[in-house]
Amino acid sequence: MKSRKGFTLIELMVVILIVGILAAVAIPMMKGRIDSAKWSEGKAAMGTIATGLRAYAAEKQAVTTTITDLGITVSDLNGTYFDATNYAITSAAYDATANPALTFVLTATNSSLTPTTVTLNQDGTWTP
Repeated sequence: MKSRKGFTLIELMVVILIVGILAAVAIPMMKGRIDSAKWSEGKAAMGTIATGLRAYAAEKQAVTTTITDLGITVSDLNGTYFDATNYAITSAAYDATANPALTFVLTATNSSLTPTTVTLNQDGTWTP
């Protein structure tokens, strides 16, 4: 009898099952990476706001809770996943005798991403 070479139906079904299981595990992991990449846009803008707040405090020996007072226009904060309405200076205080003299908390929100809110403080600490 002549021997046939090839895969049986069962072998092919096992391979398809394994690929399906791998896809079921990988897709949720990739979703988290996509949100993380989108948050990098928001974090970059928050860094710009923090720099503006530090410069404002150094120049005027005071703080503001309005982003436009920092010289940042609304169009500067508009991006693909975030716009100016997503950012806020949650709290800001300046006391020349304190250490640190400037304290602040910046907040960015985007309800379509996980996490929905990220904050940045004067120490450079991010909290999801």
